[in-house]
Amino acid sequence: MKITSFAVVLVLILLFIFVRNHIDLEDNRINMLLQTRYNRAIDTAAQDAAQALITNVSQPLESQYQSAKNVRINKEQAADTFFKTMYMNFNVTDDPTGQYVLNSYIPALVVVGYDGYYMYQFEEYRNARGETEFRHVWSPKKPYVYKDAHNNTYSFTLDDYVTIQRAADERWIQGFRGEIAEEADIPLLKDTPAFDAARRTTIVNAIQNDLERSINQYNVTSKRYGTSYTFTVPYISQEDWNNTINDAGVLAFVQGIPLGSQYYNNYALGGARIVKKETFQGINVDGRRYYFSSKSCKSEYSPEEVFTSAKEVAQKGYIPLRCGIGN
Repeated sequence: MKITSFAVVLVLILLFIFVRNHIDLEDNRINMLLQTRYNRAIDTAAQDAAQALITNVSQPLESQYQSAKNVRINKEQAADTFFKTMYMNFNVTDDPTGQYVLNSYIPALVVVGYDGYYMYQFEEYRNARGETEFRHVWSPKKPYVYKDAHNNTYSFTLDDYVTIQRAADERWIQGFRGEIAEEADIPLLKDTPAFDAARRTTIVNAIQNDLERSINQYNVTSKRYGTSYTFTVPYISQEDWNNTINDAGVLAFVQGIPLGSQYYNNYALGGARIVKKETFQGINVDGRRYYFSSKSCKSEYSPEEVFTSAKEVAQKGYIPLRCGIGN
């Protein structure tokens, strides 16, 4: 082969490699942009859902059992908000067909409540016309149940409030761990680290095992509806699991959206932590008017007035209380 012919062949080979690499780089760039967009969409939807979880639900002034984590939730409002935000971010708000396709990429939504969780999962459902549909439906509430080596049964919560059926006499005991430890006379209640480890492990395992079951069932059923993608439970970091079970919230999964030659597979967590707003209480001590922050001081005196800002209470003639006066 002449040197010129060899050079031409070499140039063609290098040109092919260059073009192929350029195409791959462009595909990767587009895929990264799409992935970033999808990440933002699912994160926003999960956060919106978490906020809706406690919206339009009348919360008591003080949470039941004195626990800030025991809040009433609206799971239907949370799911509705999640899907509305997803439809908007994927530009299918007015496209029923597009909504149906997008729904098929969301195998499960988990709502984490104070003393149990709910799964919003795909199941075959018979509608009012007697027709079979494949759609998201709510599971019953599922408690965080654990049984120890002594056959004592525990129903855990997101904090250390617990309900126990003691195996020795089948008596039911409930309350905060520290308050009932002596009365119940159960070893696990007297060991704070062990109790917390058992509580967290129970909650995580319950949700994770249920997710695996739900997604495996979805794979079996969805094949009959033309879905070719095999859904799996993604790896969830320990940090995210800890965040998931710290407060009521929403855990959402999106899988199978085509992304070039690959598929998008991710999850998002939205927490619905309730932060109590700081208030300022005005009191009268021996004819003098003081005020203090509800977060920094406590007083044995009943407040005359309650304000939402230090400026407002000062304008009414109250002076700051040094913690210790009237305590």
